[in-house]
Amino acid sequence: MARRGEGVREIARQLGCSRNTVRRYLRDDEARRYGPRPARPCKLDPFQDHLRERVAQARPRWIPATVLLREIAERGYAGGISQLKAFLAPLKASAPEPVVRFETAPGVQMQADFTVVRRGRDPLLALVATLGYSRASFVRFSAAEDASALCSALREAFDYFGGVPAEVLMDNAKSVVIERDAYGAGAHRWNSELLELAEQCGFTPRLCRPYRAKTKGKVERFNGYLKGSFVVPLAASLKAAGLMLSAELANRHVRRWLDEVANARVHGTTGAVPASRLAEERALMLPAPALKAPAPVPVRVAIPLESLQHPLAVYDELLEVLP
Repeated sequence: MARRGEGVREIARQLGCSRNTVRRYLRDDEARRYGPRPARPCKLDPFQDHLRERVAQARPRWIPATVLLREIAERGYAGGISQLKAFLAPLKASAPEPVVRFETAPGVQMQADFTVVRRGRDPLLALVATLGYSRASFVRFSAAEDASALCSALREAFDYFGGVPAEVLMDNAKSVVIERDAYGAGAHRWNSELLELAEQCGFTPRLCRPYRAKTKGKVERFNGYLKGSFVVPLAASLKAAGLMLSAELANRHVRRWLDEVANARVHGTTGAVPASRLAEERALMLPAPALKAPAPVPVRVAIPLESLQHPLAVYDELLEVLP
C-alpha cells in the first residue's frame, strides 16, 4: 500500500489500526516478520523430566496416567489430568486392545487366570481371580503355574472374598484340564488336584473356549490394570535401585493395593465400587474354606523415594535396609 503511494492515515484507516503502528512497520523491517509465539508456562513443566524418566524406567511396559498423576501430585503438581495425558500421548506407543465382557448374577462366577509378569530364568507369574458381578479381584504372585500353585491361590482367593462362587471359569491349561471333551462333549478330564479342590469347596470348574482367552474378559482386563497400576510402578522403582521384583515382595504389597486401590475404585464398566458389590456376592456364595496362611517373614530392601501407588508413607517399610 505504501509502495502504491497511499499515506499513513489512509493505510491506518483501511487496516483499522493506529497510524503509529503503520509508521512502526514501515520503519522497522524486523517488525514485519512473524515467528512462533514463545510457549506459555505450564503447571506440568517442572515435572516433565520426572515423567520422561518414569516412562523410560517402565519400558516396554506403560504406567497409566492416573498413577503418574498421583506421583507428581505428591511432588506438588496442582494441575489436572488432561494436560498430563496430552504430554504423555506422544510417549505412548499404542493403546491397549479393547476386551469384550459379559455380565453374570451375584455369586455365580469367578474368572481365574495366570498372567506372565516376567519370563526367563527367574520367572514371575500372577494368579488373578475376578468375581463376575462385583469385579472384586484377588492376586497371588508365584514362580510357577502348576496345579499346586493354582489350587493354593484359588483357596486364598476364596478366603479373601469370604465365599466360594458357583463356578470358576479358567483357561485350557494342563493345571486345569488334562483332556478336553475326553468323555464326550463338555465332559472333560480334569486335573485331579483341581477336581479335588472343586469338590472340597463346592464350585464347578468351567473352561473358556479354546483359543478364545477373551471369554475371560473380566480377568483379562484386570491383568492389564494390575501390571500398569501395580507391577510396573513397583518394578520401575526397584529397577532404579538395581533390584528385581520378586514374588515374595510383590505378595507383601499387593494385598494393600487390592484393598486401597483396585477394589476401592469406581469400576469403569459397572460404575460401582467392587468392594461394595462384594458384600452382595458374599451373601450368595458358599462359606469360604478355612485358610490360615503362615505369617510372612519380613523382607526389607532399599528403593528410591518415588511413589509406587499410594502416599510414600505406605511404603516406609520398603525404605529400611536389611541389616
